[in-house]
Amino acid sequence: MKINYLFPHRYKKIGWIILIPSLILGLYILITDYTPAFFDAHVFAISADEIFGEKKIFGMIDDNILNEIMGVLIIIGSLLVAFSKELNEDEYISKIRLESLVWATYFNYSLLLFSLIFFYGFTFLWVMVFNMFTILIFFIFRFNWEIRKLKKLQSDEE
Repeated sequence: MKINYLFPHRYKKIGWIILIPSLILGLYILITDYTPAFFDAHVFAISADEIFGEKKIFGMIDDNILNEIMGVLIIIGSLLVAFSKELNEDEYISKIRLESLVWATYFNYSLLLFSLIFFYGFTFLWVMVFNMFTILIFFIFRFNWEIRKLKKLQSDEE
């Protein structure tokens, strides 16, 4: 029984169109702490605990939602890029996909273990924020690297 768990190939291009600008803009926002008032909103929160504010559970809060929008776009773009079929999806591509996912998981959690031992306080909080995205990013890099090596090998044989 074959289970189809991948998006159609056309979604990969959409994923790249979403991922690349949102990664660049997300890093820019992070580095410059850019928060335009246009994104200030009154939003529902299951739990909100501000550093010098009150703790709210199941209530409305005022927040600049730009970071959340960028995070959602990065995750959606990464998922579309990572889990869209290749043009010629075969068993070997599936093997590369699985090996890349396992490698990305090992690599990601190795970095997390390293961070647990050597980073503390708010620095560790930033590590955890980045860790939300890194497993998909590592997978995308590794998978595309292996696919590029495969295509180069095939072109060298011809």
